[in-house]
Amino acid sequence: MAVDWLGFGYAATVLFGGFMGYKRKGSLISLIAGLFFGGISAYGAFRITLDPQDKWISLAASGALAVVMGIRFKKSGKLMPAGIMSGLSLLMIVQLLLF
Repeated sequence: MAVDWLGFGYAATVLFGGFMGYKRKGSLISLIAGLFFGGISAYGAFRITLDPQDKWISLAASGALAVVMGIRFKKSGKLMPAGIMSGLSLLMIVQLLLF
């Protein structure tokens, strides 16, 4: 049984990003979204650790974040945080689909 270290790292990044959005800008929405999507991503990584074929939860979480943050990046043009999160989410989707 191999641990999904990339999935857990992605989940930690999402959690940390939500916390930093709250700490720096006072955005409660960032904190809630970070906790929600980070938790779902961590659960998805846990499910992949148990069964490597059970990728649907992780795909749904990273797919939703890729869409939402991609739209925010397109509107704002700011690389931080929307561009980086959409890019990481797309990389996570590719990794989940290929491996």
